[in-house]
Amino acid sequence: MNFDRVQSRSLIIGLTALAIAMAGAFLSPKQFLRSYLVAYLFWVGIALGSAAIVMLHHLVGGRWGFVIRRMLESATKTLPLMALLSLPIFFGARQLYAWALPGNDHAVDHKSLYLNLPFFVIRSLIYFGSWIVLAYFLNKWSAEQDRTAERSITRRLQLLSGPGLLLYGLTVTFASIDWVMSLEPHWFSTIYGILFMVGQALSTLAFVTAILMLLSPYPPISEVVTPDHFHDLGNLMLAFVMLWAYVAFSQFLIIWSGNLPEEIPWYLSRLRGGWQWIALFLFLFHFLVPFLLLLARATKRRMRVLSGLAISMIVMRLVDLFWMVSPAFHPHGLYVHWMDFITPVAIGGLWVAMFVWQLKARPLLPLHDPRFTSG
Repeated sequence: MNFDRVQSRSLIIGLTALAIAMAGAFLSPKQFLRSYLVAYLFWVGIALGSAAIVMLHHLVGGRWGFVIRRMLESATKTLPLMALLSLPIFFGARQLYAWALPGNDHAVDHKSLYLNLPFFVIRSLIYFGSWIVLAYFLNKWSAEQDRTAERSITRRLQLLSGPGLLLYGLTVTFASIDWVMSLEPHWFSTIYGILFMVGQALSTLAFVTAILMLLSPYPPISEVVTPDHFHDLGNLMLAFVMLWAYVAFSQFLIIWSGNLPEEIPWYLSRLRGGWQWIALFLFLFHFLVPFLLLLARATKRRMRVLSGLAISMIVMRLVDLFWMVSPAFHPHGLYVHWMDFITPVAIGGLWVAMFVWQLKARPLLPLHDPRFTSG
Protein backbone atom coordinates (compact mmCIF):
# COMPACT_ATOMS: atom_id res chain seq x y z
CA MET A 1 0.00 0.00 0.00
CA ASN A 2 1.23 3.47 -0.87
CA PHE A 3 1.11 5.12 2.55
CA ASP A 4 2.50 8.41 1.27
CA ARG A 5 -0.35 8.80 -1.21
CA VAL A 6 -2.98 7.95 1.40
CA GLN A 7 -1.42 10.42 3.83
CA SER A 8 -1.23 13.27 1.32
CA ARG A 9 -4.78 12.74 0.07
CA SER A 10 -6.15 12.57 3.61
CA LEU A 11 -4.35 15.79 4.49
CA ILE A 12 -5.67 17.57 1.40
CA ILE A 13 -9.23 16.40 2.07
CA GLY A 14 -8.97 17.37 5.74
CA LEU A 15 -7.59 20.85 5.05
CA THR A 16 -10.14 21.50 2.30
CA ALA A 17 -13.03 20.41 4.51
CA LEU A 18 -11.62 22.43 7.40
CA ALA A 19 -11.49 25.54 5.22
CA ILE A 20 -15.14 25.02 4.27
CA ALA A 21 -16.05 24.45 7.92
CA MET A 22 -14.24 27.64 8.94
CA ALA A 23 -16.23 29.55 6.35
CA GLY A 24 -19.33 28.10 7.97
CA ALA A 25 -18.02 29.20 11.35
CA PHE A 26 -18.08 32.83 10.21
CA LEU A 27 -21.68 32.44 9.09
CA SER A 28 -22.88 30.53 12.16
CA PRO A 29 -20.34 30.22 14.99
CA LYS A 30 -22.73 28.38 17.30
CA GLN A 31 -23.66 25.75 14.72
CA PHE A 32 -19.99 25.25 13.84
CA LEU A 33 -19.14 24.56 17.48
CA ARG A 34 -22.06 22.16 17.88
CA SER A 35 -21.14 20.20 14.78
CA TYR A 36 -17.44 20.34 15.65
CA LEU A 37 -18.09 18.89 19.11
CA VAL A 38 -19.79 15.78 17.68
CA ALA A 39 -17.03 15.24 15.12
CA TYR A 40 -14.33 15.79 17.72
CA LEU A 41 -15.85 13.30 20.15
CA PHE A 42 -15.95 10.69 17.39
CA TRP A 43 -12.30 10.93 16.36
CA VAL A 44 -10.84 11.38 19.83
CA GLY A 45 -12.91 8.33 20.79
CA ILE A 46 -11.00 6.15 18.32
CA ALA A 47 -7.66 7.39 19.69
CA LEU A 48 -8.72 6.72 23.28
CA GLY A 49 -10.36 3.41 22.44
CA SER A 50 -7.10 2.33 20.79
CA ALA A 51 -5.22 3.02 24.02
CA ALA A 52 -7.75 0.96 25.96
CA ILE A 53 -7.70 -1.97 23.51
CA VAL A 54 -3.90 -2.10 23.30
CA MET A 55 -3.64 -2.08 27.11
CA LEU A 56 -6.27 -4.80 27.30
CA HIS A 57 -4.23 -6.87 24.87
CA HIS A 58 -1.05 -6.40 26.88
CA LEU A 59 -2.91 -7.81 29.88
CA VAL A 60 -4.78 -10.74 28.34
CA GLY A 61 -2.77 -11.58 25.22
CA GLY A 62 -4.43 -13.36 22.32
CA ARG A 63 -3.45 -13.70 18.68
CA TRP A 64 -6.08 -11.17 17.59
CA GLY A 65 -4.09 -8.30 19.08
CA PHE A 66 -0.75 -8.78 17.37
CA VAL A 67 -1.97 -8.08 13.83
CA ILE A 68 -3.66 -4.83 14.90
CA ARG A 69 -1.22 -3.67 17.57
CA ARG A 70 0.68 -1.25 15.34
CA MET A 71 -2.61 0.29 14.19
CA LEU A 72 -3.70 0.75 17.80
CA GLU A 73 -0.37 2.24 18.82
CA SER A 74 -0.34 4.59 15.82
CA ALA A 75 -3.87 5.76 16.70
CA THR A 76 -2.78 6.59 20.25
CA LYS A 77 -0.02 8.81 18.85
CA THR A 78 -2.66 11.11 17.37
CA LEU A 79 -3.61 12.31 20.87
CA PRO A 80 -1.32 15.39 20.73
CA LEU A 81 -3.13 16.40 17.53
CA MET A 82 -6.49 15.88 19.26
CA ALA A 83 -5.32 18.03 22.16
CA LEU A 84 -4.57 20.81 19.67
CA LEU A 85 -7.91 20.33 17.90
CA SER A 86 -9.76 20.66 21.21
CA LEU A 87 -8.97 24.40 21.33
CA PRO A 88 -12.13 25.51 19.47
CA ILE A 89 -14.24 23.77 22.12
CA PHE A 90 -12.50 25.61 24.95
CA PHE A 91 -12.51 28.99 23.21
CA GLY A 92 -16.16 28.49 22.29
CA ALA A 93 -17.24 27.06 25.63
CA ARG A 94 -19.47 30.04 26.42
CA GLN A 95 -21.48 29.33 23.27
CA LEU A 96 -21.72 25.60 23.96
CA TYR A 97 -22.34 25.34 27.69
CA ALA A 98 -25.07 27.20 29.56
CA TRP A 99 -23.14 26.98 32.83
CA ALA A 100 -20.20 28.86 31.28
CA LEU A 101 -22.16 32.11 31.43
CA PRO A 102 -22.42 33.30 35.06
CA GLY A 103 -26.00 33.92 36.14
CA ASN A 104 -27.41 32.41 32.94
CA ASP A 105 -28.96 29.47 34.76
CA HIS A 106 -29.61 29.99 38.47
CA ALA A 107 -30.83 26.41 38.85
CA VAL A 108 -27.26 25.11 38.36
CA ASP A 109 -25.45 27.80 40.35
CA HIS A 110 -24.93 25.29 43.14
CA LYS A 111 -22.72 23.31 40.74
CA SER A 112 -20.51 26.27 39.95
CA LEU A 113 -17.70 24.97 42.18
CA TYR A 114 -17.22 22.22 39.58
CA LEU A 115 -18.81 23.76 36.47
CA ASN A 116 -16.67 26.82 35.84
CA LEU A 117 -14.40 27.56 32.92
CA PRO A 118 -11.00 27.67 34.68
CA PHE A 119 -11.58 24.32 36.38
CA PHE A 120 -13.05 22.91 33.14
CA VAL A 121 -9.85 23.77 31.28
CA ILE A 122 -7.63 22.47 34.09
CA ARG A 123 -9.46 19.15 34.13
CA SER A 124 -9.15 18.83 30.36
CA LEU A 125 -5.41 19.48 30.60
CA ILE A 126 -5.18 16.71 33.19
CA TYR A 127 -7.10 14.32 30.92
CA PHE A 128 -4.91 15.00 27.91
CA GLY A 129 -1.76 14.92 30.01
CA SER A 130 -2.70 11.50 31.38
CA TRP A 131 -3.61 10.11 27.96
CA ILE A 132 -0.52 11.44 26.20
CA VAL A 133 1.80 10.11 28.92
CA LEU A 134 0.15 6.68 28.72
CA ALA A 135 0.45 6.66 24.93
CA TYR A 136 4.08 7.78 25.15
CA PHE A 137 5.18 4.88 27.33
CA LEU A 138 3.07 2.31 25.48
CA ASN A 139 4.78 3.30 22.23
CA LYS A 140 8.24 3.92 23.71
CA TRP A 141 8.48 0.50 25.32
CA SER A 142 6.98 -1.23 22.30
CA ALA A 143 9.60 0.40 20.06
CA GLU A 144 12.29 -0.54 22.55
CA GLN A 145 11.15 -4.16 22.37
CA ASP A 146 11.46 -4.03 18.58
CA ARG A 147 15.06 -2.85 18.87
CA THR A 148 16.38 -4.92 21.77
CA ALA A 149 14.21 -8.08 21.88
CA GLU A 150 14.26 -7.74 25.67
CA ARG A 151 11.64 -10.11 27.08
CA SER A 152 11.18 -8.14 30.30
CA ILE A 153 9.54 -5.32 28.35
CA THR A 154 6.41 -7.45 27.97
CA ARG A 155 6.09 -7.53 31.75
CA ARG A 156 6.73 -3.80 31.92
CA LEU A 157 3.89 -3.15 29.47
CA GLN A 158 1.59 -5.38 31.50
CA LEU A 159 2.41 -3.53 34.72
CA LEU A 160 1.61 -0.24 32.99
CA SER A 161 -1.61 -1.48 31.39
CA GLY A 162 -3.41 -2.48 34.59
CA PRO A 163 -3.29 0.95 36.27
CA GLY A 164 -3.51 2.50 32.80
CA LEU A 165 -6.94 0.99 32.19
CA LEU A 166 -8.12 2.27 35.55
CA LEU A 167 -6.82 5.75 34.70
CA TYR A 168 -8.49 5.53 31.30
CA GLY A 169 -11.83 4.63 32.87
CA LEU A 170 -11.61 7.45 35.40
CA THR A 171 -10.54 10.16 32.96
CA VAL A 172 -12.97 9.19 30.19
CA THR A 173 -15.83 9.17 32.70
CA PHE A 174 -15.05 12.70 33.86
CA ALA A 175 -14.32 13.89 30.31
CA SER A 176 -17.71 12.61 29.12
CA ILE A 177 -19.37 14.44 32.01
CA ASP A 178 -17.49 17.66 31.26
CA TRP A 179 -17.74 17.71 27.48
CA VAL A 180 -21.17 16.15 26.89
CA MET A 181 -23.31 15.61 30.00
CA SER A 182 -22.79 19.20 31.14
CA LEU A 183 -24.47 20.40 27.93
CA GLU A 184 -27.64 19.71 29.92
CA PRO A 185 -26.43 20.43 33.46
CA HIS A 186 -29.74 19.58 35.12
CA TRP A 187 -29.47 15.96 33.94
CA PHE A 188 -27.18 13.21 35.19
CA SER A 189 -26.54 9.50 34.73
CA THR A 190 -24.25 7.28 36.77
CA ILE A 191 -23.38 5.01 33.81
CA TYR A 192 -22.78 7.74 31.24
CA GLY A 193 -19.01 7.26 31.25
CA ILE A 194 -19.36 3.50 30.67
CA LEU A 195 -21.53 4.19 27.63
CA PHE A 196 -18.74 6.34 26.18
CA MET A 197 -16.04 3.79 26.97
CA VAL A 198 -17.96 0.96 25.31
CA GLY A 199 -18.65 3.19 22.30
CA GLN A 200 -14.98 4.08 21.98
CA ALA A 201 -13.94 0.43 22.10
CA LEU A 202 -16.52 -0.46 19.46
CA SER A 203 -15.41 2.42 17.20
CA THR A 204 -11.80 1.29 17.54
CA LEU A 205 -12.49 -2.36 16.79
CA ALA A 206 -14.54 -1.41 13.73
CA PHE A 207 -11.82 0.96 12.53
CA VAL A 208 -8.89 -1.45 12.91
CA THR A 209 -10.90 -4.29 11.33
CA ALA A 210 -11.45 -2.15 8.23
CA ILE A 211 -7.77 -1.11 8.14
CA LEU A 212 -6.63 -4.72 8.57
CA MET A 213 -8.70 -5.73 5.54
CA LEU A 214 -7.08 -2.94 3.48
CA LEU A 215 -3.58 -4.06 4.54
CA SER A 216 -4.23 -7.81 4.29
CA PRO A 217 -3.08 -8.15 0.63
CA TYR A 218 0.31 -6.59 1.41
CA PRO A 219 3.29 -8.07 3.28
CA PRO A 220 4.02 -8.49 6.11
CA ILE A 221 0.33 -8.56 7.08
CA SER A 222 -0.50 -10.97 4.24
CA GLU A 223 2.06 -13.45 5.63
CA VAL A 224 0.41 -13.81 9.03
CA VAL A 225 -3.24 -12.76 8.84
CA THR A 226 -5.79 -15.57 8.62
CA PRO A 227 -9.58 -15.89 8.78
CA ASP A 228 -9.11 -16.76 12.44
CA HIS A 229 -7.91 -13.21 13.15
CA PHE A 230 -11.01 -11.73 11.56
CA HIS A 231 -13.14 -14.26 13.40
CA ASP A 232 -11.66 -13.10 16.72
CA LEU A 233 -12.17 -9.44 15.86
CA GLY A 234 -15.75 -10.24 14.85
CA ASN A 235 -16.35 -11.89 18.21
CA LEU A 236 -14.99 -8.83 20.00
CA MET A 237 -17.22 -6.55 17.93
CA LEU A 238 -20.20 -8.75 18.79
CA ALA A 239 -19.34 -8.55 22.50
CA PHE A 240 -19.13 -4.76 22.44
CA VAL A 241 -22.29 -4.40 20.34
CA MET A 242 -24.16 -6.39 23.00
CA LEU A 243 -22.48 -4.47 25.82
CA TRP A 244 -23.40 -1.14 24.21
CA ALA A 245 -27.03 -2.25 23.89
CA TYR A 246 -27.08 -3.50 27.47
CA VAL A 247 -25.67 -0.28 28.94
CA ALA A 248 -27.83 1.98 26.74
CA PHE A 249 -31.00 0.05 27.58
CA SER A 250 -30.11 -0.10 31.27
CA GLN A 251 -29.75 3.68 31.38
CA PHE A 252 -33.06 4.12 29.55
CA LEU A 253 -34.92 1.61 31.72
CA ILE A 254 -33.73 3.10 35.02
CA ILE A 255 -34.47 6.70 34.02
CA TRP A 256 -37.79 5.95 32.28
CA SER A 257 -39.12 3.85 35.14
CA GLY A 258 -37.97 6.41 37.72
CA ASN A 259 -39.82 9.18 35.84
CA LEU A 260 -38.04 11.91 37.79
CA PRO A 261 -38.29 15.51 36.53
CA GLU A 262 -34.49 15.93 36.75
CA GLU A 263 -33.83 12.92 34.52
CA ILE A 264 -36.71 12.12 32.17
CA PRO A 265 -36.46 15.29 29.96
CA TRP A 266 -33.20 13.98 28.49
CA TYR A 267 -35.07 11.09 26.88
CA LEU A 268 -38.21 13.08 26.13
CA SER A 269 -36.25 15.44 23.89
CA ARG A 270 -34.66 12.46 22.10
CA LEU A 271 -37.86 10.48 21.55
CA ARG A 272 -40.02 13.09 19.84
CA GLY A 273 -39.91 15.77 17.16
CA GLY A 274 -38.17 13.46 14.68
CA TRP A 275 -35.36 12.41 17.01
CA GLN A 276 -37.27 9.16 17.68
CA TRP A 277 -36.47 8.04 14.12
CA ILE A 278 -32.77 8.41 14.83
CA ALA A 279 -33.28 6.30 17.97
CA LEU A 280 -35.07 3.62 15.92
CA PHE A 281 -32.31 3.77 13.30
CA LEU A 282 -29.73 3.19 16.04
CA PHE A 283 -31.68 0.26 17.46
CA LEU A 284 -31.86 -1.39 14.04
CA PHE A 285 -28.41 -0.71 12.63
CA HIS A 286 -26.27 -0.15 15.71
CA PHE A 287 -27.58 -3.23 17.50
CA LEU A 288 -30.11 -5.56 15.86
CA VAL A 289 -28.63 -6.00 12.37
CA PRO A 290 -24.96 -6.17 13.51
CA PHE A 291 -25.96 -8.53 16.33
CA LEU A 292 -27.72 -10.93 13.97
CA LEU A 293 -24.95 -10.78 11.36
CA LEU A 294 -22.12 -11.24 13.86
CA LEU A 295 -23.80 -14.32 15.33
CA ALA A 296 -23.04 -16.10 12.06
CA ARG A 297 -19.62 -17.73 11.84
CA ALA A 298 -19.49 -17.11 8.07
CA THR A 299 -19.80 -13.34 8.55
CA LYS A 300 -16.81 -13.21 10.87
CA ARG A 301 -14.56 -15.36 8.68
CA ARG A 302 -15.13 -13.46 5.44
CA MET A 303 -13.00 -10.38 5.75
CA ARG A 304 -14.80 -8.33 3.09
CA VAL A 305 -18.17 -8.94 4.66
CA LEU A 306 -16.84 -8.24 8.15
CA SER A 307 -15.00 -5.10 7.06
CA GLY A 308 -18.16 -3.83 5.32
CA LEU A 309 -20.04 -4.35 8.57
CA ALA A 310 -17.21 -2.60 10.43
CA ILE A 311 -17.49 0.45 8.17
CA SER A 312 -21.24 0.59 8.80
CA MET A 313 -20.54 0.43 12.55
CA ILE A 314 -18.16 3.39 12.25
CA VAL A 315 -20.96 5.41 10.62
CA MET A 316 -23.42 4.31 13.30
CA ARG A 317 -21.04 5.40 16.05
CA LEU A 318 -21.06 8.90 14.57
CA VAL A 319 -24.87 8.82 14.36
CA ASP A 320 -25.06 7.71 17.99
CA LEU A 321 -22.90 10.62 19.12
CA PHE A 322 -25.01 13.00 17.04
CA TRP A 323 -28.15 11.66 18.75
CA MET A 324 -26.58 12.07 22.19
CA VAL A 325 -25.29 15.62 21.65
CA SER A 326 -27.47 17.51 19.18
CA PRO A 327 -30.86 17.27 20.98
CA ALA A 328 -29.29 19.32 23.78
CA PHE A 329 -29.36 22.24 21.32
CA HIS A 330 -32.56 21.29 19.48
CA PRO A 331 -34.84 19.60 22.04
CA HIS A 332 -38.06 20.34 20.15
CA GLY A 333 -37.27 18.73 16.84
CA LEU A 334 -34.74 17.01 14.60
CA TYR A 335 -32.25 19.41 13.07
CA VAL A 336 -29.44 18.49 10.68
CA HIS A 337 -27.02 21.09 9.30
CA TRP A 338 -24.51 20.76 6.47
CA MET A 339 -21.69 21.35 8.96
CA ASP A 340 -22.71 18.11 10.69
CA PHE A 341 -21.29 16.38 7.60
CA ILE A 342 -18.26 18.54 6.82
CA THR A 343 -16.70 18.73 10.31
CA PRO A 344 -16.21 14.93 10.67
CA VAL A 345 -14.47 14.98 7.27
CA ALA A 346 -12.30 17.93 8.32
CA ILE A 347 -11.11 16.43 11.59
CA GLY A 348 -11.02 12.93 10.07
CA GLY A 349 -8.78 13.96 7.20
CA LEU A 350 -6.22 15.45 9.57
CA TRP A 351 -6.53 12.52 11.96
CA VAL A 352 -6.08 9.87 9.25
CA ALA A 353 -3.09 11.74 7.80
CA MET A 354 -1.34 11.69 11.17
CA PHE A 355 -2.40 8.09 11.80
CA VAL A 356 -0.86 6.95 8.50
CA TRP A 357 2.27 9.02 9.17
CA GLN A 358 2.76 7.18 12.47
CA LEU A 359 1.80 3.79 11.01
CA LYS A 360 4.39 3.92 8.22
CA ALA A 361 7.18 4.92 10.63
CA ARG A 362 7.46 1.47 12.23
CA PRO A 363 7.16 -2.20 11.21
CA LEU A 364 3.53 -3.23 10.78
CA LEU A 365 4.00 -6.20 13.14
CA PRO A 366 5.68 -6.48 16.56
CA LEU A 367 9.18 -7.79 15.97
CA HIS A 368 10.23 -9.39 19.23
CA ASP A 369 7.19 -9.85 21.44
CA PRO A 370 7.79 -13.39 22.82
CA ARG A 371 4.06 -14.15 22.83
CA PHE A 372 3.82 -13.34 19.13
CA THR A 373 7.03 -15.04 17.98
CA SER A 374 6.28 -18.17 19.99
CA GLY A 375 2.75 -18.35 18.48
